[in-house]
Amino acid sequence: MIAIAHLWMLAAALALDAAVGDPDAVWRRAPHPVVQLGRLVRRLDSGLNRPTFRPWQRKGLGIVAIIVIATIAAAIGVAVEYLFSLIPYGWIGTVVAAAILLAGRSLHDHVRAVRVAFAAGGLEAARVAVSRIVGRDPASLDEAGVCRAAIESTAENFSDAVVAPALWFAVLGLPGMLAYKAINTADSMIGHLSPRYEQFGWASARLDDFVNLPASRLAGFFIALSAPVAGASIPEAFRVMRRDAPGHRSPNAGWPEAAMAAALGLALLGPRRYRGVLTAAPYLNAAGRRQATPDDIGRALRVYRTAWALLFLAAAVLGGLVIAFA
Repeated sequence: MIAIAHLWMLAAALALDAAVGDPDAVWRRAPHPVVQLGRLVRRLDSGLNRPTFRPWQRKGLGIVAIIVIATIAAAIGVAVEYLFSLIPYGWIGTVVAAAILLAGRSLHDHVRAVRVAFAAGGLEAARVAVSRIVGRDPASLDEAGVCRAAIESTAENFSDAVVAPALWFAVLGLPGMLAYKAINTADSMIGHLSPRYEQFGWASARLDDFVNLPASRLAGFFIALSAPVAGASIPEAFRVMRRDAPGHRSPNAGWPEAAMAAALGLALLGPRRYRGVLTAAPYLNAAGRRQATPDDIGRALRVYRTAWALLFLAAAVLGGLVIAFA
């Protein structure tokens, strides 16, 4: 019965997130749960990741850290979901909690802000806007680079910030959703390859890869199905995704990004600069156009909204069917 309830509650949470998003007025007065998770990661990082420790010690302590982080998050989810189950209409609280942990509206608004910045303030304003959603150095990006970065972030974060938490909620409820958000937050903070985090963040990065495996394929699937709204064909989007996604340095990001590249007729990824270091990377849909424009950001958002609608429809239909035949 729990999984059945989670399916229709997921549809409600997706709708609530789309309608309300993350109201600034609320989160100026109370810390967002993801911010709280970030503080936990930071405390464990400062306490366990000491330069004086040997590499094997730092790797072992990194494993301990991510187990602690995920366990605490899951335990909070169990407690919250149990408390809601004790009160009349407690399912409303579960829906609200799930909507808070989804970032569909927030992602849309942040990407749209990049397109608006081009019109309002030109390239410099767009660089500032895109710096809020990507990790690469925006000062090194020209107009096409900023546009490609925004589009790539749209595709990758559709998987990480929308499909993955939705999927884990559908399967395991708030405990699974919160554990996923904790793992994903830890990866974003300590999971990158740098002298400080190469060992300590190893477990967080590998676990994040694992928990995102199913969602990344599902996100690519929904984006490929949405290709016609950008003037592309569904079979071609699937063909490009299957061909190019395995060549991405990430085992997950390539699936939604390759599908988006095919949907828009663009060549995405390619060499880029992170923290001042130029990294080589193959293009996704290499035959596509490389000079992305602000209008392409608008087209990417159209694909994103359609893919989101398909996710919502899947949750609503499956939830309804399971209830009808339960």
